[in-house]
Amino acid sequence: MSEENCPFRGSACDDEPKEGDKTPLLVNEDRSTRQNRHRSTRRSKTKDNETAFSSSDSEEDYRVNGVQNRRYDSPRGGPTPWFVYYLTFFSAIGGFLFGYDTGVVSGAMLLVDDDFLLSPLWHEMVVSVTIGAAAVFALIGGIVNDGLGRKPTTLMASFVFTVGASVLAAAQNAWMLLGGRFLLGIGIGFASTTVPMYIAESAPSHLRGRLVTLNNIFITGGQCVASVIDGAFCFDHKNGWRYMLGLAGLPSLVQFIGFMFMPESPRWLVKNGQVEKATMVLSKIRGTEDVGEEIDSIKTADEEDKEARLALGNTLIIVQMLKTPQVRRALIVGCCLQMFQQLAGINTVMYYSATIIKLAGVEDECQAVWYSAITALANFTFTFVGLWLVEKVGRRTLTLGSLGGTVLSLALLAVGFQLAANYSPSVSVVEGALGNDSCGQHSWCNDCMVDPSCGYCYVSTSTGAVNGSCLPTNGTGSVSVAGRCAGTHLPNNLHWAYDFCPTNYSWMALAGLVIYLAFFAPGMGPMPWTINSEIYPLWARSTGNAITTATNWIFNLFISLTFLTLTQVLTRYGAFWLYTGLAAIGWLILFFILRETKNKTLEQLENLYTRPWC
Repeated sequence: MSEENCPFRGSACDDEPKEGDKTPLLVNEDRSTRQNRHRSTRRSKTKDNETAFSSSDSEEDYRVNGVQNRRYDSPRGGPTPWFVYYLTFFSAIGGFLFGYDTGVVSGAMLLVDDDFLLSPLWHEMVVSVTIGAAAVFALIGGIVNDGLGRKPTTLMASFVFTVGASVLAAAQNAWMLLGGRFLLGIGIGFASTTVPMYIAESAPSHLRGRLVTLNNIFITGGQCVASVIDGAFCFDHKNGWRYMLGLAGLPSLVQFIGFMFMPESPRWLVKNGQVEKATMVLSKIRGTEDVGEEIDSIKTADEEDKEARLALGNTLIIVQMLKTPQVRRALIVGCCLQMFQQLAGINTVMYYSATIIKLAGVEDECQAVWYSAITALANFTFTFVGLWLVEKVGRRTLTLGSLGGTVLSLALLAVGFQLAANYSPSVSVVEGALGNDSCGQHSWCNDCMVDPSCGYCYVSTSTGAVNGSCLPTNGTGSVSVAGRCAGTHLPNNLHWAYDFCPTNYSWMALAGLVIYLAFFAPGMGPMPWTINSEIYPLWARSTGNAITTATNWIFNLFISLTFLTLTQVLTRYGAFWLYTGLAAIGWLILFFILRETKNKTLEQLENLYTRPWC
């Protein structure tokens, strides 16, 4: 990358191959007679072709380490064939299912808690079992992808997801809920490992970033649709949650049927010796029979990968990855991207968006659900910004800019919650603890909210909450068991608040959520998936994506399990200050280790981390 095209001088960009560097960067060593022999079959015989590749090149033909290359998207000068979009659409339905489940659980659990009288522990178990299963089966998905291929793994994912959604729609008790959510986790784990990798292996290099980002648009689109479904059925307190959770079976069934007609990944076919079939598949995807050079490039990379693995001995792939310096560095980058995506709090925002809005002071549950739909729409809308920018400014600039804005918006959320806590309404009416002495001890609404056994009863006026009292609740906090707010039908001017305090600062939480998603959605949302689908050699791609996807789900599980606890231990604003600090640390680390992948073929990117970071 030339100096003027590097967005951050003195950073990781400086370690990329420089213009005029004619030395091929190899898989296991900088110069290898054995690998140069393979590469020589693809070298041009003219002296012109010794010009090195520049990552800013936008020409139809470009050169890499003296090798003439073409973009294999379509016949020269023709449009990109429709089939690659058809393939991406049916693949990305897996992303839609991932997003739908992430978004629908926020509103559905408000109704499920009331229907099954779930304790806080059961609430977190039902939400989190899907994430835990996804983490485990993302790792298993790497083995299944290597053994069976991308297509069978995706079919398995959509089938299991359909069964899980059916179980949830028919659930009669908490254990059926838990089982259905576990099945969804299996499907999501397989799909989240497979879909970005399948799209990246099939897409032409100049469209790869956009097509993999399209999977993330389906994720955010699924979250947006889920929020609308939540709002539409939130009035049906008896069966609304069944429709919310069960409707996920429809798109998964569509994907299962559509994917039966999809081809296997051409790179997986070459890796498994099916070169003739791979040529036919690639010809169909590219819209031309002139794919011999691309197939040769894939074959050569595969032969080099196999020789590299033989040199490392007959050990597990993960061990070989850790022994190979450039692959180990790529794995560290990939895991950091997925880890900091979760530590920045994105799935706290999505899983608990309705709860966060209630914490900010919005009383009505359906109103909270519809407000959460606004945040999901913002997430979906701003993901299109990433789709537009990814091939223009590159992955590195987009990621760092996105994470920097996320830090600022998390700080705004923290300030909003801190102001709401500092100006909390007082407890001015003492009705007696009525069997719960701890509730009668609190002097402010915020203190009452921290105590899970208490709620705040108050009179709403045009100037705010007055005549407030702290009263004991039933098991779920939906009603008070004594005092003025006992029972479900209250006078018009009397209100019951559990898990939130009435405040004039609720707008800051809503603004903070929208600004957070405006920054997060274009970069930190899609880029961890896009970059991880690109940076591993073919022999390590399934395992690398499985490990990094599992990293994402493990930290997702950690964040979702600890969010409600953190709001009690650190206070609500303390939890968001913690996320702000973690996101800032992530920005510093990625600034030094993340390199650009724009406009490079998957075979070229095998060498991206050959040179050390420093």
